[in-house]
Amino acid sequence: MPSPLTQDQLDAELAAAGYLADETLVTALYLALELGKPLLLEGVPGVGKTEVAKTLATILGRECLRLQCYEGIDSTKALYDWDHARQLLHVRVAERTGTVETSDLYAEEFLIEMPLLKALRNASATVLLIDEIDRADDAFEAFLLEFLSDFQISIPEIGTIRATQPVVAILTSNRTRELHDALRRRCLYHWIDYPERARERAIIERHAPGVAAEAAEVLVDAVAGIRRLPLIKRPGISESIDWARAAEVLHRDGAAWPEALQRSLGLLVKDQEDFAAIQKAGVL
Repeated sequence: MPSPLTQDQLDAELAAAGYLADETLVTALYLALELGKPLLLEGVPGVGKTEVAKTLATILGRECLRLQCYEGIDSTKALYDWDHARQLLHVRVAERTGTVETSDLYAEEFLIEMPLLKALRNASATVLLIDEIDRADDAFEAFLLEFLSDFQISIPEIGTIRATQPVVAILTSNRTRELHDALRRRCLYHWIDYPERARERAIIERHAPGVAAEAAEVLVDAVAGIRRLPLIKRPGISESIDWARAAEVLHRDGAAWPEALQRSLGLLVKDQEDFAAIQKAGVL
């Protein structure tokens, strides 16, 4: 499934949609589209992994199907389930005529599509986001292997369902645990790091346009300094944007920029010990 865009066009479309990606990420996305392979994105929380899939869906004019992973997730939440209430009603009606057939209970009308099955059946119109795969367990990883290698899945009551073309699939991981090699081998891989200073300032200016240039400069320098501290949770790009927006609101209400940044620090840092470390370091 060749990409409908060249690499330069993809870069431009991402930027136009508000996602300022570096060259390595654009290359990874482009190759995933060209080769028809799933893309595994790893990185610390808040660096924009989930937004990659959402933005890609937007620029391709597709629906983004999001499968949020969690401990204990299984096929009934990821692939399909049966409408048991309708099945029971069907049995009661059929009993009156004496024509109850087990196969009738697994007709298409009773099938509930979850994100994986919907992506297989609508590969040309969707982008599948398997978000935070590291939160799922080993069994779910193993369940995904057939899907990621052949874009197909086996359903006991129905048989094997295959996509008519490769599914555009993006997996994200915060690396709270190591993923198995079998899953990694099936994906193209990219690590998203914190952006360099100039790109983070451009991102903030794009998503918080009311922030003055000098305030954006101070904010970016402060975020960089804060990330160098031994914090429990280092702030990501999303927190930087929220901080800038909050400070802009306070500045609009009359607070000077230094005061606005100080008062809205809770949008950037979410732990009291981290607050104390920042105050002790005198970053702001």
